Amino acid sequence: MDELIDSDLAAIEAELDQAMTEEQKAARPKQKPKRTALPPELPRTLVHHEPENTHCQCGCQLKRVGEDISEKLDYVPGEFTVERHIRGKWACDKCETLIQSPVPVQVIDKGVPTAGLLAQVLVAKYADHLPLYRQKRIFGRAGLEIPRSTLAEWVGTCGVQLQPLADALRNALLEHGVLHADETPVSMLAPGKKKTHKSYVWAYCTTPFSDLKATVYDFAPSRAGEHARTFLGDWQDKLVCDDYIGSATLADAILDRLLHGAHRLTLKGESLRKAKAQNTESVDPS
Repeated sequence: MDELIDSDLAAIEAELDQAMTEEQKAARPKQKPKRTALPPELPRTLVHHEPENTHCQCGCQLKRVGEDISEKLDYVPGEFTVERHIRGKWACDKCETLIQSPVPVQVIDKGVPTAGLLAQVLVAKYADHLPLYRQKRIFGRAGLEIPRSTLAEWVGTCGVQLQPLADALRNALLEHGVLHADETPVSMLAPGKKKTHKSYVWAYCTTPFSDLKATVYDFAPSRAGEHARTFLGDWQDKLVCDDYIGSATLADAILDRLLHGAHRLTLKGESLRKAKAQNTESVDPS
């Protein structure tokens, strides 16, 4: 809503400015705009503006006595570049030995995309919420049509390559004594059925007071407790859940562990009342 208001106000001011005469514009009180200085680390392109003729009307040569500098912020849309890898071949005339540098390791073996392009696709899809069909259009405007199926193959391969990092983050997360857990529904297209059904993404994260600020997302086709049980494994510490956790969620996944003292579960609201109703004395109501 704020964005719409700001856009409308700017449009109104621009229309009023166009309708005003030069005298009215000159009579307006001048206000110096308050802008944040542009970051000095951004690259600068110098655009010089000089008179076509540097001779005075009286015939004398003009001297440059100063300059005014103003900076404008520009943006260049994504541009494709091509890395041409040239591996020289070196041979010995005497013994006919041939040597050559090995092919650099790539995320996708014998693939076209560099790590930078793959990172762009993944960040756009998962951080900026740009589906692959939209990225295909964006890349098309930049001058190269990349089929949606190809982009999907890149994403799948990157997922396999990044799995060790995800596993390492999960292991680091489970080293903490207190974790938070929550789930959110997502629509998943059922293969072959042309229909969507409700799936869930579970989020496990450290507390705000932890030195490690980490969150691990775990996709599950349902809210069955077995998914949380699989993720937690042998972890034996305190888990904090919100009051939406119900009978078919994470509470069910670890209530049996609570009975054996394997976990401490912090529940609130309805979940706490349900746990008490099941005579789960191990529940921590804090």
